[in-house]
Amino acid sequence: MSPLEYIWAGVMAVIAGPAAFEIFGIGIPLTVLMVFGGFLLGVVGGATPGLAGPFLMAVSLPILLSIFGFTPDALLPVMGFLVGVMKGATVGGAVPAILFNTPGTPDAMMTTLDGYPMAQKGQAGKALRTAHFASVSGDTFSDLVLFTCAPFLAVIVEAYLGFGEKAALIVLSMAFIAAVVGASPLKGMIAAFLGLLIASIGTGEDFYARLSFGTDALADGVPMITAVMGVLILGEVLVAFENMWRKRRSNAVVKEPAQSGDNRLSWTERKALMPFIGISAVVGTIIGALPGIGSTLAATLGYATGDKMHKGPVKFGQGTPEGIAATEAANSAVSGSNLIPVLSLGIPGNVGAVFIILAAESIGGFNPGPTVFRFTASEVNPELVIAFGLFTAMMIANIFNWVIGGRIMAACGIMSKIPSHVLLPMVLLLTLTAIYAQETSFTAIYFALAFAVLGYLLRKLRIPTLPFVIAFILAGNLEHSFRQAFAVSGGDPWFLFKSPLSLVFLLLSAAVVIFFSRSKTPEAGRRAATERDL
Repeated sequence: MSPLEYIWAGVMAVIAGPAAFEIFGIGIPLTVLMVFGGFLLGVVGGATPGLAGPFLMAVSLPILLSIFGFTPDALLPVMGFLVGVMKGATVGGAVPAILFNTPGTPDAMMTTLDGYPMAQKGQAGKALRTAHFASVSGDTFSDLVLFTCAPFLAVIVEAYLGFGEKAALIVLSMAFIAAVVGASPLKGMIAAFLGLLIASIGTGEDFYARLSFGTDALADGVPMITAVMGVLILGEVLVAFENMWRKRRSNAVVKEPAQSGDNRLSWTERKALMPFIGISAVVGTIIGALPGIGSTLAATLGYATGDKMHKGPVKFGQGTPEGIAATEAANSAVSGSNLIPVLSLGIPGNVGAVFIILAAESIGGFNPGPTVFRFTASEVNPELVIAFGLFTAMMIANIFNWVIGGRIMAACGIMSKIPSHVLLPMVLLLTLTAIYAQETSFTAIYFALAFAVLGYLLRKLRIPTLPFVIAFILAGNLEHSFRQAFAVSGGDPWFLFKSPLSLVFLLLSAAVVIFFSRSKTPEAGRRAATERDL
């Protein structure tokens, strides 16, 4: 098959795939319907503080797997739903940030600086329209870069990297994530090593039960879904419970400010915003392509860049649409480019990408990494068809966002008024239910509660959780790569240092840790520790 035939096969796998139902004899594709459902859920969840995209993806995945099963036909509907959630939550987070000065997601924090002042001036409608236009523009640009770069990067990696080089590349990725996430590279390294240690529990490739202490539960290994959801979601819930108990928030009703004047966004105004959106989209795309940095930094850099460009009468921070546009374009551009290392290298860079990886590994038939983009002419590469199907689902989500995203955003302001003492128990119940639906065993619940305590302790000690999760996920690939490289080298214990390229990767790993250890001052560390950009 030629590249164009693979692209067309991926498009048709979505458009002409299994139909969910028929309307007047016309079948509605199941994957398209799932993308739409995920998008709606994402916008509503993003507009609700405490229900960010990663949580919704975490809860949805086990439920989707219990409904669709583990056949290859479930890949596109499940991943399409997750992509819809990821994109919907990105735009939804701006709603409470603008209306109530409460960001629905961490990356919407910078949106409050100009969004809320505009709402106080009676321009909430214009602020929401600006956020929607900038967010969808940045997201679409990032997706186009993903579709272009991921296949070429994967082909280069597959052509020039052997087993040893791939193992060293995984080490470099984990070192980079551990160094840049959180306040301290040392704490990031501790989290990563802890993830590797716990992932090594159970029966390895040598069929010997490691660190099991003679128990059957540990001999089978730690279920990945319980570790990820326990640390990421349940740990955050425990911290939120503690904060709610300490603060005893008042039950005062938050009122939405009245709108006045023209709240439409004209084509002239959109044209004036395009330079800010364009620069911030490029910044967000570059940041997103680097594993582990996240959208909060992208939003901050996009806002700072826009501030330097701005020459208008209203300064940044005082309620200018350019400030909203610069922020939303940057943090939305991260969502597409974050999948570049996932699809080309098999390395997740943020929490949303983690659940795309989990979906692929749980269902099977699609292994994100360099082998996906093998354009074989003699036989069909089903993984490549799935990859282009995933790209198609992302573009469909963007179309939904362009057409109806703004209207849904405007209707979601009421979601920000849900009190924490009502929301948090629902989050806890949904998470535990989703875990049980996936594993169908109370042992999984015990594992999840144990990892919830671990996640709580990590947060209290200001140790980032993302390096732990990514190291836990990559541990199997790392061990497999090491074993293959060791076997190919004929049992040479110095196999990693024989290849110049793997040696470069290892030196870069050390250089990244040393550089960020010196560049992060204690004051910067304290500021970074307050961020929750997982």
